[in-house]
Amino acid sequence: MADNSTSTSGGNTFYECTQVSPMCPVEATTLGYYPNKPLNSFIAAAFGLAMIIQLVFGIWKRTWPFMSFIVAGCALELAGYGGRIALSSNPYNQQAFETQICAIILAPTLICISIYLTLKHLSLALNPTISRVRPKWLPFIFVPADVSCLLVQAIGGAIAASAGTNNPNVALLNAGNRAIIAGIALQVVVLLAFGCMCLDYWVRARRWVHGADVTPEALALWTDRKFRTFGYAMVGAYVCVQIRCIYRVAEMAGGWGNYIMQDQPSFTVLDSFMMLICVYLLSCFPPGIYFPPMARGSKASREKDHDAAVDLGEKTHDAEHGGLKSAHESKEQSATP
Repeated sequence: MADNSTSTSGGNTFYECTQVSPMCPVEATTLGYYPNKPLNSFIAAAFGLAMIIQLVFGIWKRTWPFMSFIVAGCALELAGYGGRIALSSNPYNQQAFETQICAIILAPTLICISIYLTLKHLSLALNPTISRVRPKWLPFIFVPADVSCLLVQAIGGAIAASAGTNNPNVALLNAGNRAIIAGIALQVVVLLAFGCMCLDYWVRARRWVHGADVTPEALALWTDRKFRTFGYAMVGAYVCVQIRCIYRVAEMAGGWGNYIMQDQPSFTVLDSFMMLICVYLLSCFPPGIYFPPMARGSKASREKDHDAAVDLGEKTHDAEHGGLKSAHESKEQSATP
């Protein structure tokens, strides 16, 4: 990753600095400040708590994919803020710097996957026929796109890391930075496309539920307070992660150590707090409680499967009964002189 001491002052470089001193000021680091230890400790603890909440609800309600990606994202955030806590004692700690920059940049990409999964289940629960794309294909569109964002950012980080720390290769450093920017920008585009598809489905669903063809089950779900709360939580989480991604593009566009990157309050508000709000909306309004059809093995899912089985059984029984009746009538007709 980028060298954490690449600034210059009066023609002197700081590549060999390992501690803050009169010859190695904190302003010469990439961040340019001491990360606030109490604040970053609070943020790390908050992500840890969100991870526990998600684990409890995810295991209890069996929302395995939704839970897994949020837990993985929270674990990365926790590692990243652990790195920032270490930087609060020594801003020249290169390992801590690389940990925090990699983990905090990549974590939202995993969390986004959980958001992408919800549209499929919402479409299936309400009316899959009004979706422009078959619901089962939605994860196959957005999850690979999101993973592509992750890979581009990871490759960018690897290129930047290969630049070295002592007298780094500036060309590699800049190439890695551009790849990271491209990955985050691609994530913004993917999120925007997902948002447009969600909005389109919402408009179509709203028109459908107010029409004559709506089913009682779909209308009951549409007007259910928990379902609507879950929808609002998803929208809020989506907006937060989009704000964070746009901020990151602007931050990285100026290169390592630019004035946006060295502004701790903007990072705290536009990255840390945005992602905290996002994961708490996803964790405190879990689909297992607020949108049961998304829970594997839920009562709603079992009832749906049971009803389908009953309907199939009734149809089979009717078909068999009809066939026996037809055979009996045919036999009687053939026996009649």
